Amino acid sequence: MADDRIVKQQIEYYRSRAEEYDEWFLRQGRYDRGAEHRKQWINEIEQIETALAASIHGGDVLELACGTGLWTRHLAKNNRTVVAVDASPEVIAINRQRVATDRVSYVTTDIFDWKPAQKFDAVFFSFWLSHVPSDEFNPFWGKVHDALNPEGQVFFIDSLMEPTSTARDHGSLDHSGISRRKLNDGREFQIVKIFYDPVQLRERLRNLGWSGFVRSSGRFFFYGSMTRQNANSASG
Repeated sequence: MADDRIVKQQIEYYRSRAEEYDEWFLRQGRYDRGAEHRKQWINEIEQIETALAASIHGGDVLELACGTGLWTRHLAKNNRTVVAVDASPEVIAINRQRVATDRVSYVTTDIFDWKPAQKFDAVFFSFWLSHVPSDEFNPFWGKVHDALNPEGQVFFIDSLMEPTSTARDHGSLDHSGISRRKLNDGREFQIVKIFYDPVQLRERLRNLGWSGFVRSSGRFFFYGSMTRQNANSASG
């Protein structure tokens, strides 16, 4: 992997950030941009939660980069089983406590090195695709394809390139594919961060054999739902 050094630093960053990760999602501390900003953020999150519940329900789900459980809790509520995967044991510990159900089983591993032992009705990942290095894009979608049952579905969420989404003391966002991130204690890390245009991403996935939609929620996020239309892997 061309970005192996950055990926290792990225894992270290999210392990170190586990206890403060929810501040970003909840718009607290360094991410607080005021009441109107928070209201629009929450409205867009609720829009995506509704779409997720309508798209993935009643099945066996694989969640990649499950984080602290902010989305695992919805998957667990609406599905038969969830296998939640993350490289950080620290976020998985928080996830376990938040979700607290035997419908979820956890795997602590580097997603790039892991292969699931079963097929799933759906694969879900939130705010993860932007952290996949560009040279891993096709292999990653091949792995997603291989994890799905026939007619299985993918649902994903990620960030639009909105400057106010990040912390007030982070640098400006750009299309370099690498971002510098800071923890509350001042430590800094470099991570992969690739911003996608929803229309262009949909076309790229269509060229890999996926069919479905990728939509903007407005200002902050995009989300997509995809199925594979043929039996060929997207790993090429």
